[in-house]
Amino acid sequence: MSADKDWYDWHGPYADPESPLSRRLRLVQEHVGGWLDERPEPVLTVVSACAGQGRDLLGVLARRPDAARVRATLIEYDPRNAAAARAEAGRLGLSVAVSCADAGLTESYADVVPADLVLFAGVFGNIGDADVRRTVAALPRLCAPGATVIWTRTRRAPDLTPSIRTWFAEAGFAETAFHAPDDVLFSVGVHRLAVAPRPLGPSGRLFRFA
Repeated sequence: MSADKDWYDWHGPYADPESPLSRRLRLVQEHVGGWLDERPEPVLTVVSACAGQGRDLLGVLARRPDAARVRATLIEYDPRNAAAARAEAGRLGLSVAVSCADAGLTESYADVVPADLVLFAGVFGNIGDADVRRTVAALPRLCAPGATVIWTRTRRAPDLTPSIRTWFAEAGFAETAFHAPDDVLFSVGVHRLAVAPRPLGPSGRLFRFA
């Protein structure tokens, strides 16, 4: 994690419902909810990398009568954010585990994948370009057949999102949505795995926060 950024205080803009961060959150949650509507299975597995306080998923599950069918794991390095996510999941009575671990290491996913939904919100904007490419190429190792990946990234110059979308295609994903609002710099992408998933494989590092 970056040593010069307080990842607990980073959540402050969520207090303003019109902040770019809050707007991005609503888009991500909209797609999580839509994904749940499309998947009728009695049990679904979700993993969220660098999950922060878990708002991308917990905020959706809190509003759904079918939340009990979701088996989710939030992977978060900052112990304060992990504690906040764990407390909120407990308050809501949700079957959500919180792992205080480094989501950049493949071993952090050993017991929680393959997943039907993989959340990478707030990750690609905080790691190097080579790490983004490596991570996208490795995402089939985290996925169950037909899994969906939801990711975010700033479009601040130089805009990497065109390359990211190409890398997803090269990794065997079909794009189902891409949002790039004109008045803000964030983007939200949604991709579905269109090829066979791969085994998680040996331990190693996918990315490191810049």
